Amino acid sequence: MSHVATERHGKHERHAQEPLHAYPRRWFALVIIAVAQLMVVLDATVVNVALPHAKADLGISDANQQWVVTAYTLTFGGLLLLGGRVADYWGRKRTFVVGILGFAVASGLGGGAWDETSLFLARALQGVFGALLAPASLALLSVLFVDAKERAKAFGVYGAIAGGGAALGLVLGGVLTDYAHWRWCLLVNIPVALVAVALAVRVVPESRAQGNTKYDIPGAVLATLGLSLLVYGFTKAGETDAQQQLKYGWTSPVTLGFIGVALLLLALFVIVETRIRNPLLPMRIVLQRTRGGAYLASTLIGAGFIGAVFFVSLYFQIVLHYTPLQSGLRTLPISAGVLMAAGLSSALLPKIGPKPVMATGAAVAAAGMILLTRIGVDTSYATHVLPAMLILGFGLGCTFVPLGNIALVGVDEHDAGAASAVVNASQQVGGSLGTALLNTVAITAATSYFTDHQARAADPRLRLESMVDGYVTAFWWGSVLLAVAAVVVILLVRAGKDDVPAEGAVHLG
Repeated sequence: MSHVATERHGKHERHAQEPLHAYPRRWFALVIIAVAQLMVVLDATVVNVALPHAKADLGISDANQQWVVTAYTLTFGGLLLLGGRVADYWGRKRTFVVGILGFAVASGLGGGAWDETSLFLARALQGVFGALLAPASLALLSVLFVDAKERAKAFGVYGAIAGGGAALGLVLGGVLTDYAHWRWCLLVNIPVALVAVALAVRVVPESRAQGNTKYDIPGAVLATLGLSLLVYGFTKAGETDAQQQLKYGWTSPVTLGFIGVALLLLALFVIVETRIRNPLLPMRIVLQRTRGGAYLASTLIGAGFIGAVFFVSLYFQIVLHYTPLQSGLRTLPISAGVLMAAGLSSALLPKIGPKPVMATGAAVAAAGMILLTRIGVDTSYATHVLPAMLILGFGLGCTFVPLGNIALVGVDEHDAGAASAVVNASQQVGGSLGTALLNTVAITAATSYFTDHQARAADPRLRLESMVDGYVTAFWWGSVLLAVAAVVVILLVRAGKDDVPAEGAVHLG
């Protein structure tokens, strides 16, 4: 390398290491980052609406249908902490660009899927690159916006995308499935990603963290593999044969074998994290009582909520015969409830503290889920579904705002990023486990209902009645998960109103 090239390289590295004070194109960079993050958030829900069509095209079984969702959320949640470390040490811009490109390639593979396995693998690959992209986006915002007021605005935009993206995904999935093809729910990411990369290369500056750059690969492998096998064990329990009879069930050696190996791997993960020098998940973050309670509640809420939305979409299209777009639009009341509650809970936090807001929210969400159990083959959307979804969304909105505060209780500054990432990861992992568990519960209940009414096997309504019975059973179990989350908050969380300053950051030691 020539002296001139070496000097230029040195200048580039110094620029990459220095804080980006008042970077002139930071707002343009925010737009690019926001578009890329929206792509990741959309993909968590966009395929829910397209699922019935994908099932028919690719021959996906009822037991395996949940993999369309969980293959994405598992790898995304399981690798999120590792992705944050990679972004910090490898370079945030570089990780951001690689994440977008990889996400686009995975989306192309999913859009061209020829069977269920190829679709599941593509969705898992989307999760891998999403786990690079999401933390890199957050880290870039932290570095680009150094002024407190500007940073608040930037994170407000980011938070709005995170909150509204899921709802937009349901509508976009409906539009693309109705007017194009379900494959475009994945293929649409390709042009968006290419534009984002082209702009990011020119506009977004590089930055990276200093210090130890070792990665906890064993921890990442053990956590992701353990969670995947746990979901696979849940799936095996709900597998049926050609006569719609359960092949394994919960007590079979096959089911128990996969669940047992999964729990062993997760136990090994905990052991590794306590002994390795650079743990993926420092145990000091999760073992503090209040934070641990918040993470456990987050996992339970993710399990109940994401699992429930999964069945609402199926109910709308398969039982009520709504089009994908009609289905997406009719799911929006959940998001409306979340948005209404978010403003109220933000105002209540400094007055009564995060604990009562979050505990009440989880209980209200459980009540909304119980109301969903009133659905039937011929019930009205306006009287049986709409009120339940508004209440469910309102309750969830009351949990999301205080959750971010509680999760940072007593966290040292150098652990703040990891502690925030654990909240996101716990929701994704909870959603994966909840979707798999509730899907199996629903199949088991539907199979049992069909068997009990075998005398009516020729009645075409029997299949729909069996499905609805399965959905209702899943909603009951979802309400239990949300109620347990409320109990966890009441028993474990210790954070009062004095621990939430005006700007909303918890500082309790």
